[in-house]
Amino acid sequence: MSEQPVVRDERTTAVENASYRLAYTVLSFGALVIVAWRALFLRQPLWDLIALVCLTSVLATAYQAVHNIFTRRVVVLMVILMVLSFLIAAVLVLLIAR
Repeated sequence: MSEQPVVRDERTTAVENASYRLAYTVLSFGALVIVAWRALFLRQPLWDLIALVCLTSVLATAYQAVHNIFTRRVVVLMVILMVLSFLIAAVLVLLIAR
């Protein structure tokens, strides 16, 4: 067998990135399902998994922001979603605390 160098092109990079995106999505939502299960049925603390999901999301977003891939519309949408998420979480905490 001869050792041929692997040719990498834009398609290879795009397929790799798509696979990483799919894996990250499955991992993140899987962790969120585990968090929900532990919180609702097992009454266990869940800060470790929530922190892991939040940290990976913040790191990915920060990396993308450093490389200037966000448009103004995307930034506005992210801020709106963060505010809505915070409000929903606050309402849920208040309802559960009763």
